[in-house]
Amino acid sequence: MNISEKNFNKIWNTFLVFIAIAMIFRKPCTGLIILFAAFNLLFLKKLKFTRTSLLLVIIIASPLLLEILFFWNNDSYLMGIKSLEKSVSLLVFPLFILGNFQRINFFKLLRFYSILTTILILFFFVRFVFIAPELIHKYWQGIDLWEVGYAFSNSIGIHAPALNMHLAFVTICVIYFVFRFFQQGKSNWIKASGIFIFLLSFFFVLFVNTRMALFNALVGFILIFFFEVANKYSFKKSVSIFALGLVLLGSISLLFVQKNPYMIQKYSSVTFAYMDKVGKLDAIENPEAKVFNSLVTRVSIWKSAWELSLKNLPFGVGASDGKPALIKYYKETNQHFLAKYEFPTHNQFLDFLLKFGILGPLVVLLYIFTIGYLGIDLKNPLIIAFFFIFFTSNLTDDFLLRFDGIAFSGLWFSIFGSYWLQEKIIADKWKSRF
Repeated sequence: MNISEKNFNKIWNTFLVFIAIAMIFRKPCTGLIILFAAFNLLFLKKLKFTRTSLLLVIIIASPLLLEILFFWNNDSYLMGIKSLEKSVSLLVFPLFILGNFQRINFFKLLRFYSILTTILILFFFVRFVFIAPELIHKYWQGIDLWEVGYAFSNSIGIHAPALNMHLAFVTICVIYFVFRFFQQGKSNWIKASGIFIFLLSFFFVLFVNTRMALFNALVGFILIFFFEVANKYSFKKSVSIFALGLVLLGSISLLFVQKNPYMIQKYSSVTFAYMDKVGKLDAIENPEAKVFNSLVTRVSIWKSAWELSLKNLPFGVGASDGKPALIKYYKETNQHFLAKYEFPTHNQFLDFLLKFGILGPLVVLLYIFTIGYLGIDLKNPLIIAFFFIFFTSNLTDDFLLRFDGIAFSGLWFSIFGSYWLQEKIIADKWKSRF
């Protein structure tokens, strides 16, 4: 097929924007990924790799390569193949994005992604108001607010922690561009629009209301402030901007907490309740109501996963057998509450230790911390914030088991790697002049 470089670049970058936006919808996003792969297969000659980009391809594909390496360890090869299917995007994205790394329009892509995703979530929020008026009424009255965020996420078709992981990154991107708009002297209308989009995006993080995402969003705001304000403005101006931001975020949070008094309880007494019952959750009367989302439940799961992992070193139980083996272990150790609800590991490092043995957590460390390396090397707060979001999210969940974690990280890891390669080439050219 003949196509101009200009048109190819436009179509290629448009694919990336729409895939990023559609990431919270598994089926549409899967279709877009297949179309993206097919489109790139038609233009294989355009792919160009260096030793460094190939190394990044291997690192991004490492969870998939690990599954292939340990495929023999699955009790059921059919289930092993199903497990592999979820990770195929970790090969598609690095091959076709890093192979075209020079085409990435990094900041434009992020700007479109963050703004359009916020607008899309607004659409689904308005839809939710109409399809679940009873929940909105309860929410407005301050009744059972904990369930609304999960119900909203389910109405879209995604698990609340996964949705809020996406939304945390979106709101960090939006606040980054708000600062950039002021630095670049954009019109007052553009500045006001940026602030409105930011407030909207932050509201959605609060509305879905998962603890880790809110914490990650606040850490991201601090990173943006440090890199985009403290390093570029005078101390006096930095303090003024910080005070203004603190008032805005504080006002939103205060209003939210006033309408959501359970939030204080959730983030304190509920989270840390019954910590003396680790591994003994059945001793708690009605654990479903009291500790279903508490830290003690997570720690009990981790304790079981760790014990079972040690029994299956050095190679683990197999990619497709991790959860069944863990549920079986709950039953063997008389942890009936955990067995009833079939809790997975809720920790990616432990999950890979259980499935693949010693090599598993090392691959997770390599995968996640390479993202951190790219961000630190570029001194880019967005990439550092993404690293922090994905690292901390995988301490309390296992997102490399889920499409919305695998594809999400694989896509952005590949985009970050492409931007890093672009900057590396520019830096090398600059050095060669002297």
